[in-house]
Amino acid sequence: MKVSLRTYRPEDFETLCEIDQACYERDTAYSHFEMHAYLTMPGAECVVAEVRAARQRAIAGFCISARNGSEGYIITMDVVEKYRRSGIGSALLREIERRLTRNGVREVGLETATDNPAAVAFWQKHGYRTFGLRKRYYPRGRDAFSMAKIIGSSRASKA
Repeated sequence: MKVSLRTYRPEDFETLCEIDQACYERDTAYSHFEMHAYLTMPGAECVVAEVRAARQRAIAGFCISARNGSEGYIITMDVVEKYRRSGIGSALLREIERRLTRNGVREVGLETATDNPAAVAFWQKHGYRTFGLRKRYYPRGRDAFSMAKIIGSSRASKA
């Protein structure tokens, strides 16, 4: 399986919506309207991971970020279930962080569900540290950790 990373194209939209719906519970996944808003907001960037196997290409995952000055934010990271634990999420994160750094971002933040130990471990493995708790951040009263990482400087941790 060969994986390549590229910038989002408008023709990817429906596939990204389908992947997001598959990755998250219905009340947590983004609507088409929300997905479009995130992809088109000023400072947004989306990196798509594409796999090629047996002469066919498929989107295996994507990461959407936003930036404002020296601050960045990971809006979502989605990887199709059958491609998880294959390094695609790590590759997407490295690329989105590289692009954020190139655009002057020095700190990246995100939220992740406190009841998702695999996600928390993923972010921690990549140098993100918890700095707060957001009560009832997700539907059904689920809490989220607020996490952040310094990037683009000599103080940035190496993942």
